[in-house]
Amino acid sequence: MPLEMVDPDDDYAPRSGGGRSGGPGKNWPSGPWRRPASAWGRVFLGLGALIVLGGLAMGVFFLKTYIVGDERFRIAGAGNIQATGLTEVSRAEMLPVFGEDIGRNIFFVPLSERRKQLEEMPWVERATVMRLLPDQIRVSVVERLPVAFARQGQQFGLVDANGVLLAMPAALMAQRHYSFPTLTGIDAHDLLPARKARMAVYERLLAELDANNQHLSEQISEVDLTDPEDARVTMQDDTTLLHFGEDHFMERYQRYKAHIAEWRQQYPKLAAVDLRYDQQVVLEMTPGTSAVAAVVGDPAAPATDEGKPADAQPAENAQAKPKPGPSADAAQAKPAVPAKSAKSKAEPAGSSSSKPLSAAARALTAKDKAAKAARDKKKRAEAKRAALNASKHKPAPTHPAAVAAEGQ
Repeated sequence: MPLEMVDPDDDYAPRSGGGRSGGPGKNWPSGPWRRPASAWGRVFLGLGALIVLGGLAMGVFFLKTYIVGDERFRIAGAGNIQATGLTEVSRAEMLPVFGEDIGRNIFFVPLSERRKQLEEMPWVERATVMRLLPDQIRVSVVERLPVAFARQGQQFGLVDANGVLLAMPAALMAQRHYSFPTLTGIDAHDLLPARKARMAVYERLLAELDANNQHLSEQISEVDLTDPEDARVTMQDDTTLLHFGEDHFMERYQRYKAHIAEWRQQYPKLAAVDLRYDQQVVLEMTPGTSAVAAVVGDPAAPATDEGKPADAQPAENAQAKPKPGPSADAAQAKPAVPAKSAKSKAEPAGSSSSKPLSAAARALTAKDKAAKAARDKKKRAEAKRAALNASKHKPAPTHPAAVAAEGQ
């Protein structure tokens, strides 16, 4: 027998077992359950929704009343607050942060606010605060790690890699067996980003010196970070101030170690060594003695026409005529001549030369020669004074060829 195919999308198609009411042979129009076709259907749907929503609201109300009123969820005392990671921060210093939460329901403790309060403590780098049902608060603290001693005037403290200053009694520092270089130039009045930038230079210095497990930073006594572009270092066995700049620390340290004995022997009054320049250093003497530029390279130093080694020339002269190769031990502690002054003396007007004199020059009378010499001498004196004045206002050198040869 042929089968009658029924379209499932036809709302008026006959249903098995009768129409909507279940009666045989009746085709009731129907629609989605959320949009009943009859008014009674819409009434029943609305009542059902109200019953469900009301049940949910009553459940939340009773649950909240149960949670708030149940004593099992109340923080009874400080013993309900657990803490891990405390070393420099004591439990007595931490508990006041949760003073308002004693006796409070655990679900009403503002965890985010408590975390921020803990991280405002100098020794706390970061903290985590969690609820442990039914009535426990767990705190996990990560403390800051000091990387150097910080000196401010006569006061000593500690500082971490981010420039955060940490207070600690001297007796406790000794008990902790801290062994760090001493830093100056980290001022509490400076903003934290400025202190962090200075500490970045210090961290790079230690990282380069300690590369390959050499631990050369253990020889550092003090680092002055007042100028973040020039780390000024003092070693434990040497009082000489070393200008390391802000990079190439290992290269400059090796240069210092290779030549310091020679420099010390040649210059007993050596006070500072500027290592920031390629193939040249500036040796600064104690106050009252001028600085000299020494070229680092070949130990053989050819003599100049004045009988002095070539590397004993002042720093400004090194700019005019760079001499690769001479050793620093040949440098003489002679007051340096500023570059402009040296240039003016190099070829003064009217000075004699190796070429034969012209006919006009031979015709000058003795009086004319004397007047010309006087004028030339006056011009040279004026040029020298101008050069000296300019050199006094000249900024700090940034290249070995422009090193100022002035004493400390």
